[in-house]
Amino acid sequence: MTARLHLNVNILNAGVFGGSWRFPGTDPLASYGIEHYTSIAKKAEQAKLDAVFLADGPVLDPSIRHRTGNNLEPTTVLARVAAQTEQVGLIATLSSSYNDPVEIARRLGDLDHISGGRFGWNVVTTAGPIAARNFGRDGEPDHGLRYRRAAGLVEKVVADWAARTELVSPQGRPVVVQAGGSSDGKRLASRVGEVIFSAEQDIDKARDFRDELRRGAAQFGRDPDEIVVLPGLSTVLGSTEAEARARRELLDDILPDAYARQRLAGQLGFSLDGLDDDEPIPARLLRDPDLAGGSQTFYRVVRDIINREQPTLRQLLTKLSGGGGHRIVVGTPEQIANDIERWHRHGAADGFNVMPDVLPSGFDDFADHLVPELQRRGLFRTEYESATLRGHLGLGLPSTPIVDDRPLVSAG
Repeated sequence: MTARLHLNVNILNAGVFGGSWRFPGTDPLASYGIEHYTSIAKKAEQAKLDAVFLADGPVLDPSIRHRTGNNLEPTTVLARVAAQTEQVGLIATLSSSYNDPVEIARRLGDLDHISGGRFGWNVVTTAGPIAARNFGRDGEPDHGLRYRRAAGLVEKVVADWAARTELVSPQGRPVVVQAGGSSDGKRLASRVGEVIFSAEQDIDKARDFRDELRRGAAQFGRDPDEIVVLPGLSTVLGSTEAEARARRELLDDILPDAYARQRLAGQLGFSLDGLDDDEPIPARLLRDPDLAGGSQTFYRVVRDIINREQPTLRQLLTKLSGGGGHRIVVGTPEQIANDIERWHRHGAADGFNVMPDVLPSGFDDFADHLVPELQRRGLFRTEYESATLRGHLGLGLPSTPIVDDRPLVSAG
């Protein structure tokens, strides 16, 4: 366990909550302009965060009917952010299912060079039939096939970076970021991941997840200390506990019901039509996570909540708040700092991928009030000690993997 926390901010359009764009004082269309991202990134740099992170998918999500989305391609946004910041790390999501390794290596390698070594690549194995149709495919690629392709693609990209003799990376090569709680996802993380995002709700399960990844890394001949595990954390802050809870209640009230239902149905893989709002979801409808399509990580998270708490459908929709299953912590800066410190000292997290409830106001509260509390406790840096993302994270440069020269398996 590293002595200090690592913190990213996920600039997720108007905020992680499904109704964040409707929150009073929030510009619902801000995420369609570049200033939204550059201003948050500057704030993150002032707070000495490790990185800003942009999620993405190569598809127009139908949920755009009910909430604003991320409309700009992440490397385009982060190129602008790189020009307006000096030290904060920059992590972009690019699909391993629908991109070419040579193109990814050049695009991110060049961006890493011109930013002074601040880039990381979040590798995602794009799920869902909508994205597949966007690329002329008949249906969603098989889960295991997506991950086999991802492993081979990452190794080719890393080898390309390592072979550069011009425009080389000041940090050796961009950091490889990965998320996935499925069996395939954890194997990929152990094999190639350096920063691992997770979606654990339970502190003991989170510690077990981190320990499992470290053991897996050792089995692949890697140093377990070269993996940084960052669970997702959604924060709802108030100057008092009552104020924070009132903010959460308002966010629940303004959550578009159609969006919440559509997102949950997508995670579970079946329609919610005809289910009673005041009854638990029938156990007979829940499948083994390893047999689920789509994102097995979030399917596991939601199924665990159902099994553990037996919520009614209405209660489950409220608990998730349209945020997809990441852990939500509500309270004062001191209370949330207590929670963060407990997870860190328990060995459940090297830090967190922070998803503020509303952007930019929720992140302003996080940076202005919660970060100073973590700094007072000696848990978080007060100044940058490195100029690169790899340096911020305390990561060395792992060996270059041996590349299989056979063509990559097709994702569709």
